[in-house]
Amino acid sequence: MTSQPQPSSPFSWAGRNYRIQTAATVVSGLGNAAAPIATAYAVLATGGGTTEVGYVTAARMVPLVLLLLIGGALADRLPRHHVMVASNLFNALSQAALAALVLSGSVRLWELLLLSAAGGAGQAFYSPASEGMIMQSVAQEHAGKAFSIFRMAMNGAQIGGAALGGALVAAVGPGWVLAIDAVGFTVAAGLRIFLEVEAAPATGDGAGHSMVHELREGWREFVSRRWLWAVVLQFSVVMACITAVESVYGPVVAQQHLGGARDWGFAMAAFGIGMLACGVPMARWQPRRILLVGNYGVFLFALPALALALTAPLPVLATAMFVAGAGVTVFGVNWMVALQQEIPVELFSRVSAYDYFGSLALTPVGTALAGPASNALGLSGALWTCTALTGLLAAAVLAVPEVRRLSRARAPIVVTPAKVPVTTG
Repeated sequence: MTSQPQPSSPFSWAGRNYRIQTAATVVSGLGNAAAPIATAYAVLATGGGTTEVGYVTAARMVPLVLLLLIGGALADRLPRHHVMVASNLFNALSQAALAALVLSGSVRLWELLLLSAAGGAGQAFYSPASEGMIMQSVAQEHAGKAFSIFRMAMNGAQIGGAALGGALVAAVGPGWVLAIDAVGFTVAAGLRIFLEVEAAPATGDGAGHSMVHELREGWREFVSRRWLWAVVLQFSVVMACITAVESVYGPVVAQQHLGGARDWGFAMAAFGIGMLACGVPMARWQPRRILLVGNYGVFLFALPALALALTAPLPVLATAMFVAGAGVTVFGVNWMVALQQEIPVELFSRVSAYDYFGSLALTPVGTALAGPASNALGLSGALWTCTALTGLLAAAVLAVPEVRRLSRARAPIVVTPAKVPVTTG
């Protein structure tokens, strides 16, 4: 077993794995926050419009959704840091290739589609392993604090990356921003090599089970909790709306009515500032009704679409993005606390994969249809639809009793799996 650090400083609970994973997430997050802006404007620079931007965004989401379950099963079978490092390096190569094509000035739509899909495939293997690593790196009594600080670090990278990315796209073009993202993935992979990984956890009721058996085991765990699948169903539509707004409609509205990439980068930075600012109170606040409070934050997700539908000036749009970012942190921290409290550690990556899979299942459809929807309803009509759907679903999930009643554990439950740590790198 890995011994717990003795409490001698305010951050004594933050062990080696937590610190490394947080640092690596910040490094890769700087480029990741800027990459969607760069990709959208790379498409627009080729003469594309909302339809083409939607197709490229959907191309990333399709393999992400299709491969998430396999990624989750692998993360519960293999040392999680191996999965994360391999995924980071794969993403570095795909982004480097995309950057080279964009910088050459001769990138074609099918190349943007193919390399965006490659990026989604890498993310499908990284995300479940990453969440499993964070879950194992802190004891539950420190979960709220740990997740808040982790999100503050991640959101700080979002702020800097979005603001810098928007400015660089406007100044030197999207290719250099994509190149920075490739470098960030490479550095993050190098940092994660030094994680103190543990032997792959035993899964199920014995060793040697097939991946199909383990996926079934994760599915049983997932469907046995009504609060879990109800929120995931809610997010399957909410995430489709959010992604369409942030990756398709936002850049187009900024191009038509604001100052283009620079202003949209500023708005995305305001979103990150909202997430970061809310992290400070969330590190201290421990609400008893975890999901009830978390879902209040989901209502705020609708504000950016509302501001864009009204073609609000930049200060109003930035304010809406700031408040929505705060809502993301309110939901995200409480959601992660609920998962760590309720899901066994040896099943966590598989359950997390089902969470991601369900939450993102409709996102490729939503982004692919974003352009046709704006043609049929008008850009404003499509944005009003996203606003209404987000608000209605935030209200509807409160009809589930478990969402309203799931409470924080009164006594700390320290999950310490009996594994032998193996230091590598």
